[in-house]
Amino acid sequence: MALTASGWQNDVTLTIEDNVIVGLEANTKSKGHKTGIIVPAAINLHSHSFQRAMAGLAEIRGANNQGNFWIWRDLMYKFLQQLTPDDIEVIAAFAQMEMLESGFAHVGEFHYLHNDKSGLPYDNIDEMAQRIVSAACETGIGLTLLPALYQQAGCNGEAPKSEQLRFVLTLDQFARLFESCANIVKNLDGVNGVGVAPHSLRAVSPEALTKLVDLADHCPIHIHLGEQKAEIDEVNATFNSTPGNWLLDNVDIDESWCLIHCTQLTPEEISRVISEGASIGLCPITEANLGDGIFDMASLLANGGKFGIGTDSNIHISLPEELRTLEYSQRLFHKKRLIISDTNPSNGETIFSKSCLGGSRALCHGNGMLDIGSLADILALDENNPGLYERDHKQILDGFVFCGDNRMIKDLWVGGKLVVSDGRHFKHDTIKKKYNNLMKRISLEL
Repeated sequence: MALTASGWQNDVTLTIEDNVIVGLEANTKSKGHKTGIIVPAAINLHSHSFQRAMAGLAEIRGANNQGNFWIWRDLMYKFLQQLTPDDIEVIAAFAQMEMLESGFAHVGEFHYLHNDKSGLPYDNIDEMAQRIVSAACETGIGLTLLPALYQQAGCNGEAPKSEQLRFVLTLDQFARLFESCANIVKNLDGVNGVGVAPHSLRAVSPEALTKLVDLADHCPIHIHLGEQKAEIDEVNATFNSTPGNWLLDNVDIDESWCLIHCTQLTPEEISRVISEGASIGLCPITEANLGDGIFDMASLLANGGKFGIGTDSNIHISLPEELRTLEYSQRLFHKKRLIISDTNPSNGETIFSKSCLGGSRALCHGNGMLDIGSLADILALDENNPGLYERDHKQILDGFVFCGDNRMIKDLWVGGKLVVSDGRHFKHDTIKKKYNNLMKRISLEL
């Protein structure tokens, strides 16, 4: 059973050549590699892979008994001071392996950890980016590398704090890094990409933001926007505007843009963003963990907007859990059920398909569907899992999204290459051993 661009079909045979589906036939006799229920593999449009290693370590109160995003950020700064380039590669590979085993075939890595522990650039400006790419080569995940520019500590141009120096690059340094990243990705096997990521309105000056848009030259542009109330207050105090309105009033936004989080945007801002063609990148597990707030999905849906899903801090990597958290947060806010569904009788299928299409659009990667000519990023679900066994096609993705977990993943292909088989990555034991050895060495005491 396969969810194709034409809907569900039975006894489907896919033929793959050079990363692409070149044949799709229904009602065929079994031949080749036989697998379970197949759907498009998902796209993880927003990840900070190094944060995987601090998952669960920031559930403590800070000074004055406070527990908020800014306390979490201070703990993150402290944690990353321990990490070397070798560490970054090990952590990235482990996170990517978990992404593949949970149903993601491609990741957009919002990469802002550039410098050494003293805040100085490495001899090779792309040292850390190379480690993300090396991890992707080991795991086989598809990669869109999004190097991030981080210049300052606040909208008013405040100099970066000492703990932020590992992120900081000048515009000239960033231009060299972006060029290098583009060349690295171009020489990789498979279908990969590059984009630019102005970190946020707090961390990038208006002048630099304009120059980054020119540098991107129609590549994806991703930015954190409107995540925390304190950010709203800071932007308003500096620019006398809200983040969404300031960005739309001062920058030419188009379909190449993906705005991450947007949990504090007003309905008016969301409407304006969508009218310009930008996508919204939502990271429901991280947004819940950090207390960001609940995105106004009703405004997005009412205006025909596009959204995709990211794992952000990677505190828990699970495709069905991200999708379930997204829908449940909306139910809790609106106090009713089936918020994201449309005319499709399956709510799970609606959420899943919309996130695949939106993620594809946000990273300019494929089309988020199974069809002739589509990229062969394919996810197979285990038809014998109790939550899927003997389900009608209208119930399959409801079962996956609302009562599923990573144990429902059977196989996964990236560009036609089988990298997960019977739920396990082909290098699972090796990658896990390296990660466990790393965790023995670094301090977990924050």
